[in-house]
Formats: sequence, C-alpha cells, structure tokens
Amino acid sequence: MTQPPPRPTPPTGAAPGRRRARWERYRITHPFSARAQLGLWGAIAGTVALAALLGRALDMKGGVVIVVALPFIVSWFENQRTAFQFDAGGLRIGALSLPWDAVDRIVVVNPPHEQDAVIGVRPFPGAPLPPGAAPQPRHPAVSAPFHVVVPRHKLDLAKMTAKARRYAPEHVRIVVADASGERPVTPAA
Repeated sequence: MTQPPPRPTPPTGAAPGRRRARWERYRITHPFSARAQLGLWGAIAGTVALAALLGRALDMKGGVVIVVALPFIVSWFENQRTAFQFDAGGLRIGALSLPWDAVDRIVVVNPPHEQDAVIGVRPFPGAPLPPGAAPQPRHPAVSAPFHVVVPRHKLDLAKMTAKARRYAPEHVRIVVADASGERPVTPAA
C-alpha cells in the first residue's frame, strides 16, 4: 500500500500571498454622500434596464450584461468614496494617485477638539507627478501641497503607521503636524 504524499507546509514570513495582498491596504472613506449613493443605484438600475432591453432585442441572457457591468459599477463607487488610501502599489489622496518613489512624507493634522483631521502628502522636490496633478490651494493646518479632510473618527494613526511600515518604502515618513511644528510618528511596537 502506498502512502499519500506529505502535505505542503504553508510558507512562513511577513509577506502576504498575492491574492491576499490585493486586499491589504489602509483606506479612509469620505462621509456618506447622497450623490454617490444616487449614482450607484442609478448605475445599477440602468444596467438592469439595459440587460432587459438587450435580452428582448437580441434574445440574449440579460444576466451577462449585469455580470460584466457589476465590477465597473463597484469600482466607480469605491473611487467616489475613497478619500485616502495606500497599499503596496502606491498612495492615493483624493483623486490623485502617486507612486511611492514620488512621496517624501505623509503629514497628519489631528486637532484634539475638532471633528475633522487633515492628511497631506508632500512629494519629493522635483519628483515626476502624474499629468494634470497641480498642487491644491494651501490649507491653513497643513503645509503639504496635496491634502484631504477626513472625519477624525476614521483616522487611526497606529494602524496607518503599521500598514506604512509594511507597504511603504523606508524613505517615506509619517509626521504629525501641530502648532509647534512637525514631529515623526513613533512606530508602534
């Protein structure tokens, strides 16, 4: 009688598998937006109507249209909701996506008695920026040229720092800015 081959042992190490790495990110979303919700439900209703129309006109299954369109609808909705995000591929602030090699530091302003926090990104001087990327008007709380205002309760600085240590290159720093200036965030042990 032959014995079955031994089970492969899962790889060890800190690097997540390829499939899992796609979903690993740090993300902060905008507050609820009626406009984004209306767009989502309008796109779903339009897709169902198109599927029904094509199903009758071309005698094809309408479910095919829904299955093909659904990933695009979900992606559009997620892009509308995302205020700040980074992962292994780079960083996104608002509608601007930056590769990690263009980012010098992430500046966080988290006033203790305010409802909103500000996250800014300061690129390296002279770093190539994507076409159409122009610095935003100056925000009084942050000196970074690209910034976004997020609800304070959605900002988790410890989680952001831990994820940045995992995904961002070593040259990227996270600093907290306040009235006394900027100070680096101490990584959580």
